[in-house]
Amino acid sequence: MRPSRRTVLTATAATAAAGAAVTGPAEAAPHPGTGRPPATAQRPGRALRALLREIDPRRIEATIHKLVSFGTRHTLSSQDDPVRGIGAARDWLLSELRSYAAASGGRMTVELQSYVQEPAPRIPTATRITNVVATLRGSVTPDRVYVVAGHYDSRVTDVMDATSDAPGADDDASGVAVVLELARVLARRRPASTIVFAAVAGEEQGLYGSGHLAQRLKEAGTDVQGMFTNDIVGSSTADDGTRDPYTIRLFAEGVPSSETPEQAAVRRSVGGENDSATRQLARFVRDVADNDATGMRVRVIHRRDRYRRGGDHIPFLERGYPAARFTEPAEDFAHQHQDVRVDGTGKQYGDLPEFCDPDFTARVARVNAATLWTLAQAPGTPRGAKILTSTLTNATELVWTRGPEPDLAGYEVVWREPTAPEWTHVIPVGDVTAHEVDLSKDNVFFGVRAVGGSGLRSPVAFPDPA
Repeated sequence: MRPSRRTVLTATAATAAAGAAVTGPAEAAPHPGTGRPPATAQRPGRALRALLREIDPRRIEATIHKLVSFGTRHTLSSQDDPVRGIGAARDWLLSELRSYAAASGGRMTVELQSYVQEPAPRIPTATRITNVVATLRGSVTPDRVYVVAGHYDSRVTDVMDATSDAPGADDDASGVAVVLELARVLARRRPASTIVFAAVAGEEQGLYGSGHLAQRLKEAGTDVQGMFTNDIVGSSTADDGTRDPYTIRLFAEGVPSSETPEQAAVRRSVGGENDSATRQLARFVRDVADNDATGMRVRVIHRRDRYRRGGDHIPFLERGYPAARFTEPAEDFAHQHQDVRVDGTGKQYGDLPEFCDPDFTARVARVNAATLWTLAQAPGTPRGAKILTSTLTNATELVWTRGPEPDLAGYEVVWREPTAPEWTHVIPVGDVTAHEVDLSKDNVFFGVRAVGGSGLRSPVAFPDPA
């Protein structure tokens, strides 16, 4: 039954009075310490819980120690020494990912993705930069792609010092360990859509490896519907010694880096600053990964990255892809971008493995796994979502394009008050491509999401005016 304006507004008032959202069938139980979940939250099923239990903190710890053992992984370090430098790390990563691919039944392929970077900022001479990339091809909708990355290069205080020991345990052996563990666990499964696992180089010199990866995907016309970088996800201890072992930050920009003047004009007219595709992706992460199955709270930060810092998601944002960054809750800057040393007070500096917490990093990996698996198994984000504005009325008519998924079951319209950070109401509308809500588009924000036959929901599409 289509809700009337009176029933919708009555529900809104009741929600405000009770302090709880009006939800559809996707309602989830609250996670302890995080308050009630969004109306769009999706509870993890049995298969996902089994997947998450396979993530092994001991393997993550071993990966961090192995990467540290190469002495330095500076982008300008040796590429042909078999035991020290970025080349030795590259070769080990390739071998590890190939061993995981062997268990995939041919679904996972692994490649070295190289190019020569001509002299540029922080690159004094022409330098070969190599990403190690594993692609797990989807079994149903392989043209839809999700990317997860970490950078395997490291540095010390002087960003041009390519010879000193640069352990890079937290920054970013921890993120690479997450990527490898995800590849190991998921290689034995059949995701509906394609997942790309990337260990990229050149991050500390200027995001060169991820820029190359993003550009190759863009030139190939790849439908990347989500990208995540895990960068500095190894420790839950802040510089003052306080610990927050059950929170991970997710940085997600609002106004898109790739926005054109025409898109900016639309955004200003409808007030979509908090509704970019990246913000919808971040809400989706909370929907599926902030729960008891991961044991984590996802703290979404509404900015592209931290002050004076940047990560490997940025080249994807610049090319119009939704992308976000996972980073630990509070950094200890004595343990990143520092020469290994002990000062006169006995304080230890340097990015050493003893300052990493593999149990925490394993929970970060579970957040990533819950997100990527659900994205890959659910329908894709709806295309062509529009609010029809040719006639001024106090009702709202939405239209969208039906997705190509063979198990597509239908759609839901979601909405919230303009000042609300999360979607608060869900209206199941069935397998249709248009729906009218008896509520003014001038007063609330609307979105559309797809529902699969298994009950999994897609990220929300924010409609443009038409």
